[in-house]
Amino acid sequence: MARRKISISPLLFPILFFGIAIVSGAVLLYLDGSTPEGRISWIDALFTATSATCVTGLAVVDTGSAFSRYGQGVILFLIQIGGLGVMTLASLAMYLLRQRVSLTDRIAVGQNLLHDSGFRLGRFLIAIVLIALLIECIGAGLLYVLLPGEITPFSAFFHSVSAFCNAGFSLNSDSLMRWHDRWGVNLVFIGLIIIGGIGFSVIVESLKWLESRLPGKNKRKRLRFSWYSRVVISTSAILVVGGAAVLFFTEHIGFSREVPFTTAALTSLFQSVTCRTAGFNTVEIREMTNVSLLVMMFLMMVGGAPGSTAGGIKVTTLRVMAAFYRAHLVGRRQAVIGNIAAGRQTVNKALTLTLYSLLLVLFAVLLLHMTEGGDIPHAESRGLLLEIGFEVTSALGTAGLSTGLTSALTLPGKCIIMMLMFIGRLGPLIFLAVVQEYQKEELIARPESDLLIG
Repeated sequence: MARRKISISPLLFPILFFGIAIVSGAVLLYLDGSTPEGRISWIDALFTATSATCVTGLAVVDTGSAFSRYGQGVILFLIQIGGLGVMTLASLAMYLLRQRVSLTDRIAVGQNLLHDSGFRLGRFLIAIVLIALLIECIGAGLLYVLLPGEITPFSAFFHSVSAFCNAGFSLNSDSLMRWHDRWGVNLVFIGLIIIGGIGFSVIVESLKWLESRLPGKNKRKRLRFSWYSRVVISTSAILVVGGAAVLFFTEHIGFSREVPFTTAALTSLFQSVTCRTAGFNTVEIREMTNVSLLVMMFLMMVGGAPGSTAGGIKVTTLRVMAAFYRAHLVGRRQAVIGNIAAGRQTVNKALTLTLYSLLLVLFAVLLLHMTEGGDIPHAESRGLLLEIGFEVTSALGTAGLSTGLTSALTLPGKCIIMMLMFIGRLGPLIFLAVVQEYQKEELIARPESDLLIG
């Protein structure tokens, strides 16, 4: 009897790689050498490894004091792996070892990172690693120069990698609050977060665009940004500027807070940027207004660009959704962005991703309410709904911001947040795609009829 061949979908590979990386990191963090004062619990080690690999930044223990330099190095390595993507690094390792990368894997990586199934995998992956390391080293150098005597070379590199990978892990117990009014330091972090969040394909295209405009270059050969890059850059700029303006209004207009205008503007800008899944904060999140927290939840849900170190449903999804609803309002058949219409398959993916993400948030909020305060009357738990909603959105969007609920989570609550971080890093669509791989197409059609709606 012939043996049945078991086939594994290529879409399962990134899930398996991330799972193996998380478990391996948790084992290393659980060992005695990772903590200066004895071992942390296994669940805390697993939570930290998940948060680092999924570049989220949510922490149940203080990274700077709970872990030794070795443990911090493990976290840094996990952040770097998560930022660049385990599948990307695995494909690069196979390329360097001159192993054969399958066509399926090549197309999968290409569509995720460059949106081009015909690109040269090896050259592009090497460029990703080199560009990422160069940006991180420049960021670390700038932080070390701007903070003389306040930061060590290791700490500067750790924070630079954490910012570029949109991880949000800090060796300071107060994140970046001690530097909340330092323009130079804030701008370095803002730059690293934005560059890491726009996606590798946009970074490469931006470098080529700058190169074409250097003095001495032929003006006729100057490159123009692609439609995709224009959508990513313009939408990101709108979210950053618009978010900063709204946060400035909700936090500093009409309130008697004695904060200088320049400091208020800087903290508003930083919080708007860090909501793009970065996880750092320069103000106390729990002391912000409810309106500000709701605005930040929206920004965390959107996240960054596809193929970037950021999470969320992505800025392109938001732009397609906006174009879709605008088309319905004006009676247009196509979802037009600029002068180009998004394809029907793209619109369907955007609708599916948004719907499933919202349902996942609602379901997770319900579960966390049961695990974190299901037996507490409403009169005694006011404010918990917003805190849990903020925590869930932060985990699914891999943002890492928290009102302080993370460290107080129960064991089931930590498991729920870990699952949200894992799904958020890989994206809900990849799990749906895995399920669809094993679905059978229905070959029959049923009669249709209209149904009264609304």
